[in-house]
Amino acid sequence: MINFVNLSVRATLAAIPGHVFWPYFAGAVVTLAGLYSVRDEVRMGHGADKIVALGPLFFTAPMAVFGAQHFTEAKFIVQMVPAWMPGAWFWTYFVGTCLLAASLSIVTRKEAWLSAPLLALMLFLFVVMLHIPRVIGKPSDRIGWAVALRDLAFSGGALAFAGTQIKGWRGNGTRALITIGRAVIAMAALFFGVEQILHPGSVPGVPLERVTPVWIPGHTVWGYVGGIVSLFAGVLLVANRKTRFAATCLGVMVLLLVVFVYLPILSATPGDIGNGLNYFVDTLAFSGAALLLADAMPREAYEHV
Repeated sequence: MINFVNLSVRATLAAIPGHVFWPYFAGAVVTLAGLYSVRDEVRMGHGADKIVALGPLFFTAPMAVFGAQHFTEAKFIVQMVPAWMPGAWFWTYFVGTCLLAASLSIVTRKEAWLSAPLLALMLFLFVVMLHIPRVIGKPSDRIGWAVALRDLAFSGGALAFAGTQIKGWRGNGTRALITIGRAVIAMAALFFGVEQILHPGSVPGVPLERVTPVWIPGHTVWGYVGGIVSLFAGVLLVANRKTRFAATCLGVMVLLLVVFVYLPILSATPGDIGNGLNYFVDTLAFSGAALLLADAMPREAYEHV
């Protein structure tokens, strides 16, 4: 049995090219650090709170993967830097370094009060500088809108987490951070919900270009289920009602999609960054953002943030 496991691990590693190994490695390191950091919260939590406690891990492991890709896929990523910005290579490596540093800071709670809002700002700048021009240039492109709202939701998750890390975080300033986080994640949930119902064949959770493979059991059902839950959570978040419950439902639902849709896709193509790894970590990060928001929400349904 042990020999079989060893052979399976070796076969999997052999299928992963060298330039893909380091993003996997970065994600694994942050995952291990996160599991150690939240062990007490998970053990002491009750019911869904155990999953909510894993929000920082689900959010930061993908950020570490993205950070590593800024080094291993630098030739591709440097082309995304706006032409009017000097020093494109510098910004490519700088952003990669920031993503890696922020991931470790947030998941270990070391100076997270500073790294989380800075990460939120950087992600927001991605939306403004990279995605909004694309949306303006082609407003009918649903994928452009989905990518913009995805990164905006990531920024919202970091903002919500930042609001819980600042001393006296129930004050007006931190409450504003959490409220903004709730608003942008709600917008993303509503848009994704509609898109999943209109295009159930597309991969669910964060509906982008790829179509769910037909060999995934219930491949179109996942789109409808994900769409309905996203719409339900989005409406509650916009109405500021049962916000902790809504964000938890959204985070758990997307996590189930990661396990039952994206993990099989990743297992089938472990060496494919564009069609395997990135789809997996994109969706996992959205789940993490929703769970970070859930943790920032009041436990009582009648409280408002």
